[in-house]
Amino acid sequence: MAITLGGPGAIFWMWIVGFLGMSIKLIEVTLSMLYRDTKDPDNPHGGPMWVAEKAFKKSFPEMAYAGKILGVVFSISVIASAITGGNMFQAWSVADITYEYFGLEGWITGALLSLIVGTVIIGGIKRIGAITATIVPLMVCLYLFAGSYILFIHFNEIPNLFRLIIASAFNETQATGAFIGGTAISAFMFGMKRAVFSNEAGQGSSAIAHSAVKTNEPVREGLVAGLEPLIDTLVVCTFTALIILSTGIWNRAPDIMFEQLPNINKQSDHWSFTNTKYIGDSGKVGDPVIMLVEASANKQTGQNIHKIAGIITINQNDLEIEWGSFTSNIPPRIYLEGYFYDYVGATLTAKAFDTVGIGLGKWLITIASWFFAISTIMAWGYYGEQGIIYIFGKKGINSFRLIYCLLIFVSTLGFIETSIDLDNLSGIGLGIIVYANLPICWIFGYQAIKAYKQYVTKNTT
Repeated sequence: MAITLGGPGAIFWMWIVGFLGMSIKLIEVTLSMLYRDTKDPDNPHGGPMWVAEKAFKKSFPEMAYAGKILGVVFSISVIASAITGGNMFQAWSVADITYEYFGLEGWITGALLSLIVGTVIIGGIKRIGAITATIVPLMVCLYLFAGSYILFIHFNEIPNLFRLIIASAFNETQATGAFIGGTAISAFMFGMKRAVFSNEAGQGSSAIAHSAVKTNEPVREGLVAGLEPLIDTLVVCTFTALIILSTGIWNRAPDIMFEQLPNINKQSDHWSFTNTKYIGDSGKVGDPVIMLVEASANKQTGQNIHKIAGIITINQNDLEIEWGSFTSNIPPRIYLEGYFYDYVGATLTAKAFDTVGIGLGKWLITIASWFFAISTIMAWGYYGEQGIIYIFGKKGINSFRLIYCLLIFVSTLGFIETSIDLDNLSGIGLGIIVYANLPICWIFGYQAIKAYKQYVTKNTT
C-alpha cells in the first residue's frame, strides 16, 4: 500500500520510521513493564493506560486525576484502533485476496474468520500466544524462502531499486503505468503511516501484550520490543517492497486495452463515463478496476493523473464495467487507453509472486494472509479487551468480543473498494492512538531511559 499510494520513495521513509521506532518501542514497553498491574500474578495487565494512571500518582500526586483521564482516553483509542486497523482492515484484505483467486464471496470469508477468531479469543492471551507462536514463524519462513527465489531471479536489479527508493523519497516521481505519480511529501506521508501501522511503534498497543509476559526485568522486555521494528519494517517490509518493485507489478501497463473508449459526459458539477464492455478473461462480477484520466491537478500527487474507480457488473448476461463519476475544473481525458485490475494490499504482493511462478502468489500469499490476519485480529482483540477492562472492568469483555467478531463480518460486505478506502480505514484508529500514546511517552520517557541505563550498567560490570 505504501508503494501504491506513495511510490517507491515511501519505502525510504518506512526505513526512517522503523529505525526511530526501535527507540520508541523500547520506551513505551519499558514504561508499561515498570507500571503494569500485577494484582493477579497469573494474569498481569499493562499498557500506556496503566502508565498514565500509576505514573501520575507517583510523580505528580496532585494531578492524579489527569493520569486517570489520559488512561481512559488511551483505552478508548486502543479500542477504536483494534476495531478498525487491527480487525476490519485485516478481514477486508483476506476477503479481497480470497475473492480474487478463488471467487469466494466476501461475506463467506467474513463469516469463517468471525467463527475462527471467536472460538479462539475466548481462551484468552495464553491461547493467543500459543497459536501465534506456532503460525507466525512458520509463515514468515515460507514467505522469506519464496521471496528469496524471486529476488534471486532479479538480483541484478536490486542496486537500481535501492537507488530508485532513495531518489523517489526526495523528488517527484512521474506517473508510469498503474502508478499515478507522487511527490516527496506523499512518499513521506504514506511511508510514515504504513510503517507506524506495521510495527506499532508509537501506538503503545504492543506494550499491552508485552506486559502479560512473566519477567522480573522490565528493560529486557523493552529491548526485545525494540527489535520488532527492525525485523518487521527494515527487514520484512523491505523484502516485500523489493519483490513488488523488481517484478514491475506496481507500475505495469494497462491490464486490458479499451476496444472503444468510454464517452465522457458533463453532469452538473462532475463528469461521468459510459459503461464499458468487459473483454478480459479472468474478471468476475464485483471485481474492482481502475482507469486513469488526465485532468486538473491531483492534490495528493501534485500531478494531473487521477484514478477512476470502476466495478465489473452484469447486464443481460454480459459483463460490463460501471465507472464512478469524477469532479474536475477541466474536461478529463482518458490516459493510456486501457484499464487496470485494482490490486490492493496483499493482492498486489500475490500478483508480484505470480509473475515469477503462476500460482505461487495464489497459494502462498493467500494462505499467509489468512494466518497473519487471524493472528493479528486475535492480538488486537486482546488489546481492545484490555482497554475495556481498564474502563469497565471484566464485565464488559463478553460484549466487546461479540461486537468485535461481528465487525469482522461487517468489514467484508463490500463498503471498502479502493486502496484509499483501505488506507483511510486503518488511519482512523492509527491517528487516534498515536495522539493518545505519545504524550505519555514524552512525560515519563526519562524514567524508562533511567531504568535502561541501570540495567546496562548492572549487566556490563
